[in-house]
Amino acid sequence: MTCIRVRDVVQEVMAAGYLTLHKENQLRRMLQTTHYDSEDVHAFANLQLAAMSGKVKQESREIYQLAIMEQVYNSQ
Repeated sequence: MTCIRVRDVVQEVMAAGYLTLHKENQLRRMLQTTHYDSEDVHAFANLQLAAMSGKVKQESREIYQLAIMEQVYNSQ
């Protein structure tokens, strides 16, 4: 059984340009429970930068923004 690394998940996300909730949770679990090296940390940092710059879209951010828009709409 091959152990998937943080950088492998990051590579998948970067190629897709989209961070799903599933992948976000997978990365969170991996960072909390597995051993990772400097290449994994570097890959994760690059993913964070890509998400902040909009190069990678985040499903969780889209859900949050939709919830805010619904609150604004419903309060009118």
